[in-house]
Amino acid sequence: MGAPLALIRDLDSKIEGSSASRRAMMLRQLTDLFLVGAEHYSDEEIALIDDIFVRLVAQIEEAARALLAIRLGPVAKAPPKVLRLLACDDAIDVASAVLTQAEELDDSTLIVCATTKSQEHMLAISQRKALSSPVTDVLVTRGDRFVVLSVAMNAGAKFSRAGFGTLVDRARGDDALAACVGARKDLPLPLFERLLAAASDIVRAKLNAERHAASDIARAVEAATRRIRADAATLAPVLADAPSRTNRSTSEILAELARSGQRKDLATALALMAHIPSEIVNDMLNEPRAEGLLVLAKTIGLSWDTTRAILESGGEECRRSAGDIDNLRVAFHRLKQDTAQQILAFHRARTRGEAVN
Repeated sequence: MGAPLALIRDLDSKIEGSSASRRAMMLRQLTDLFLVGAEHYSDEEIALIDDIFVRLVAQIEEAARALLAIRLGPVAKAPPKVLRLLACDDAIDVASAVLTQAEELDDSTLIVCATTKSQEHMLAISQRKALSSPVTDVLVTRGDRFVVLSVAMNAGAKFSRAGFGTLVDRARGDDALAACVGARKDLPLPLFERLLAAASDIVRAKLNAERHAASDIARAVEAATRRIRADAATLAPVLADAPSRTNRSTSEILAELARSGQRKDLATALALMAHIPSEIVNDMLNEPRAEGLLVLAKTIGLSWDTTRAILESGGEECRRSAGDIDNLRVAFHRLKQDTAQQILAFHRARTRGEAVN
């Protein structure tokens, strides 16, 4: 580390006896030196810097600690000891940036903070990108309504069965929390049913509609994928014809195939884009309910206009009224692409006999 190491050691030697303003300046200098070389310091060098940070933090004012927390919070390789001190600081203005962002914080530190600190500390923890079930167990037990609602809305949070049970119990009489908990895809079915039993009529209707819609889509895809195994050879016609189409957009090609009734070529093109056999897509094209097609279209990023052209390309057995198309439009826009991708990937894996986590 050379010159920076000499400067850091010089700072270390001058901490004792320094004034508050002098220590604040030293902290800024140390932070600058660390951030400039953070990716290149060895573990031993970071340990030395960490020890100096700890000495300074014990003797500086809240404003200086808060600034340090803001600067260190997002750093992936921040010194662990000072992070723990900042995370457990009684002042939420200091602790918040670290509790929310610092990836280096371990579960034991988060649990200590969640167990001993304020509701504001727990709210900050609930907003982390990822949370383990031991941490959420504490948050849903000790947290107030805002903490519990925040952690229930966190897609990166994991819950134990006991934690989910606590969430369901706390959702009694709270429509917002009940709707949020019930919308989680990882909520076990028995607990979902227990939640429904205690929910208001409005929440019960909303959750039932969402679950039924998701299961209908899943069943549609499963029925199609179950009928045939993957066969890459079915994609050869489109692969061979691809160069002649490079001057036109994919959407234009698909819409033209749909409007001109070239169903076989349409199925092959869609299969190529989705990485599934064209026979599966052909089954989806001939399926009156159309949920499988919506999942397929959303997965590969088609626009509604192109999707509509495909939906309107069916024969008499798949003829759809204007009302049907309007309902499908609403369902298409409500369906998220990542959800569609997960559904299709799940059923593709099952068709191939792969393990599904």
